[in-house]
This record gives sequence, structure tokens and C-alpha cells, in this order.
Amino acid sequence: MSFIDRTARSLVMSELIAGLGLTLRYFFKRKVTINYPNEKGVLSPRFRGEHALRRYPNGEERCIACKLCEAVCPALAITIEAEPRADGSRRTTRYDIDMTKCIYCGLCEESCPVDAIVEGPNFEFSTETREELYYNKEKLLANGDRWEPEIARRLELDAPYR
Repeated sequence: MSFIDRTARSLVMSELIAGLGLTLRYFFKRKVTINYPNEKGVLSPRFRGEHALRRYPNGEERCIACKLCEAVCPALAITIEAEPRADGSRRTTRYDIDMTKCIYCGLCEESCPVDAIVEGPNFEFSTETREELYYNKEKLLANGDRWEPEIARRLELDAPYR
């Protein structure tokens, strides 16, 4: 009985007809493919991309050199050096992130008491050399200045879940 059944199925080509039916069903539906360089997909407010150091509205950097992000980083990608300033507060003199080590876990962002270090919305930061992936304080502050409106909006949307 199974030999006759297999022969009948191969003559009728039911698998081929089922595949063509599936193709025709999706042929007339709305396409889900985006034209990437020209169209960008929607990112979640919790997306973790390129790191950035933020500033206060008066222009002063937010980092208070508590070194919590350095301590909590499982990949040991963050290096911080700090010294006291004339007014008694502490600020960083060196804030480096080795992006080749970073695993984008977000623990640095979660541990920061003043939201100084954040992982921003930028996911397009490919480089040609490894040295370009060693971020110093100036580059991190520049990222923060560039992405501040988007970072602030993202943190505002994520605030109820913190």
C-alpha cells in the first residue's frame, strides 16, 4: 500500500504544488525586507550600541569617577584614572574603553549612579583597524554630544522599568 501511495504522490507532485501555493500566498502580502542603507529598522529603547559619556546641561561631564563601571565590567574593558579637582570634587583624567573586549552587557550603564556612561543608539561603527576601537575620554564625550537627544529620549522611555 505504501508503494502505491508514494508513486501516486510523486506523479501528482503534491509537495511541489504545496510549495507553489505557499509562494503565491506570501507573494501578495506586504514585504518585510527593508532597503538597509536608505531605510533603518526600529530600535528598542533598551538597545545597547556604541558607548558614550554624557554631560550635564551646563557642559560639565557627568562622570564622578566612582569607578563602579570599571569594577562591574566582566570583560575588564574599562580603565579609569581620577584625581580631585580644586573644588574638592573628583573627575576622571582618563576614561578608556577597549571595544574589542566589550561584550555589550550593559552592566556599566546600570551601575552608574549619575547616568554618565551609556550605550547609545549607534550600531554603525565599523572600523578598519583595531586601534580605532580603543575609545578614550574625548571620543566618548564626542559620542555623547552627538547622540545626546536620542540618548535622553531613550532613557526617558526606559525610566519606568528602572
